[in-house]
Amino acid sequence: MNNKRSTKFIPLIISVSIIIGLLLGSFYANHFTGSRLSIINTSSNKINDLLHIIDDQYVDNINISDLVEKAMPQILSELDPHSSYTNAKDVENEMQDLKGSFSGIGVVFTIFDDTARIVRVIKGGPSEEVGLKAGDKIIAVDGKSFVGKMLTNDYAMSHLKGPKGSTVELGIMRRGAAKTHKYSIIRGDVPVKSIAATYMLNDTTGYIQVSSFSDTTYPELLVALAKLNHEGFQNLIIDLRGNRGGFMAPAIRMANEFLPKDRLIVYTQGRKSPRSEYKSDGRGSYQKLPIIVLVDETSASSSEIFSAAMQDNDRATIVGKRTFGKGLVQEPIQFPDGSLLRLTIARYYSASGRCLQKPYEQGKGNDYQMDLVKRAQNGEYLSQDSIHLKGKKYKTRLGRTVYSEGGVMPDYFVPEDTTGVTSYFIQAVNEGWMAKYAFYFVETNRETLEKHESWEETVKYLKKIDLPHKFVAYATKNGLKQRNNLIHKSYNLIQTTLTNLILDDFYGPEERIMYSNRTDANVRKALKLFSEGKYFPQAPEPKNNRKQKNE
Repeated sequence: MNNKRSTKFIPLIISVSIIIGLLLGSFYANHFTGSRLSIINTSSNKINDLLHIIDDQYVDNINISDLVEKAMPQILSELDPHSSYTNAKDVENEMQDLKGSFSGIGVVFTIFDDTARIVRVIKGGPSEEVGLKAGDKIIAVDGKSFVGKMLTNDYAMSHLKGPKGSTVELGIMRRGAAKTHKYSIIRGDVPVKSIAATYMLNDTTGYIQVSSFSDTTYPELLVALAKLNHEGFQNLIIDLRGNRGGFMAPAIRMANEFLPKDRLIVYTQGRKSPRSEYKSDGRGSYQKLPIIVLVDETSASSSEIFSAAMQDNDRATIVGKRTFGKGLVQEPIQFPDGSLLRLTIARYYSASGRCLQKPYEQGKGNDYQMDLVKRAQNGEYLSQDSIHLKGKKYKTRLGRTVYSEGGVMPDYFVPEDTTGVTSYFIQAVNEGWMAKYAFYFVETNRETLEKHESWEETVKYLKKIDLPHKFVAYATKNGLKQRNNLIHKSYNLIQTTLTNLILDDFYGPEERIMYSNRTDANVRKALKLFSEGKYFPQAPEPKNNRKQKNE
C-alpha cells in the first residue's frame, strides 16, 4: 500500500538505549543477494553467555527475543551509519520500493478523521477491476469496523495488504450513497514505479524523474526513453532530486545506457571484498545525447553512483546542490526468522577514484543524521561560497577537479529559493495543515475537479478561487493561529504549495511534477544551459591562458 505524500521530509532519528555487546558470527552470502546467516554459538561467545545469565538469574522475567531485537540495531550503530537491522515484520514494507511491486488491493489512501479514504486507485490493480473509486471511504474490512483512533497507517496496511491470491472484503461508503457497498477483492501484484514522470519540457528537451533505484528502474527507463524518442527529444534532463538510492545494479545499467565503451562506472572494495569494477559495454543507445542531471542534498547512494559516473567521465553536466555523501555498500543477509541484516562490506569509488562517503564517527549516528541540518545552518543551500569540501582532489577524464568525502558537488550550483518562506508557512507545512486542507479540498470539490479536461485547467481554476484565503479560514478554524502579515508575505508560496498537493491528490505525481517544473529554478537553469550549448563539460583552460586573461 503506497500512502506517500508529495511532500518529503528528512527524518532525524534520535535513539537512546544500552549497547549489550559486540556482534560475533560468521555468514555465507552471495554478492548483492540475500542469504541465510548461521550464528556460531560457542562458550566463548559473550553475547550468548550474557543472555543465558540474564535468562537464568535476572530478578524479573525477561523476553530474551525482544531483548535481542532491541540490541541488534544498537550493536550495528557502533559500526557505521548505514549498517542496519530490520525485524521480520517490517522487511516486506521496507523492500517493496526496491522490488518494484507488492501484493495488495492497489489503492493510495490517507487517514482523515479516523477513516481510511482512497486518494487514488492504481491503474490496472485489483481495486480498479472491482470498481473502487477515489473518494471512497473504507469503513469495514472482513466484516469488522475499520474506523476509529486505532486506525494508523501501519494498522491499515497490515489489513489491506496480504498474500497474492488471498481475498479481502471491504465495506465502502461512497459519497452520495445511502448505504455501505461491499466489495470482495482478490489481492494481486501492485506496481511501485521508480520513474515518477516522463514528458517533454519543450519541443526538444525531454524530462525523466527517477525517484528510486529498484529492480524495475532500468526497464522503466528504457520505456521512458522510447517515449521521449518517439516525441523527438534532442536533449534530456534526468532528475534525481529526492532520490535516496536503492540497488546499485540499476544505477550501473542506467549509466551504461549513456556511456561509450570501456568507461569505468564505479568500483567497490572492502577489507574482505576484493575490488570489483563495473565498466560500460558500449551497447547503450544514447551515448551522445546531451544530458543534464539534477541533484540535491537528499540525492544519495545509487543516485550518487550515477551522478559521479556522469561527472567523472565528463559525460553530463550536474546541476543543483551538493548530494548527500553515501559511499558505503551494504549486503543484505537474511536470518532464518525472516529478519534482515544490512552489513556494510565495502566502499564504492567513482571513475576518478574518489569515495563520496562523508566523514562519520563510529557510534555517533545522531551527529551523522544531523548533517543536512548543519548544512542549512551554515547557509550551504543559499550560497555556494558556504561549501567547504575537505576531501582529496581528483581529476575527471578532461582534467576537471572533483572532491571526495562529501557527495557530488554540482557543476552549476542553484541556491534554494526562500521567497515567501515565513514562520507561518513553515508551521503550516510541518504540522500537516496544508496536506490536510489539500485532501479536504479535493474531497469537497471532487465533482467540480472532475469536470476539468486537464490539470492545466485545474491550475487556472485554483488560481481564480483565492485558495490561500480558503486555506487560512480552514486552518484558523482548526487551531492554527492566523498571522495576517506573514500570510500576506507567503501568499504566492501558499498558493503554489497547495496547488502541488491538490494536483498530487487528484491526478498523481506526474501532473504535480509537471506543474512544479514550470517555475523550478533547477529546471530553468538546465534549459538555459541547453540553449547556450553548455551541456557537455569542457576541459579546464591551461594555466598560461588563464594568467594571460587575468592580465
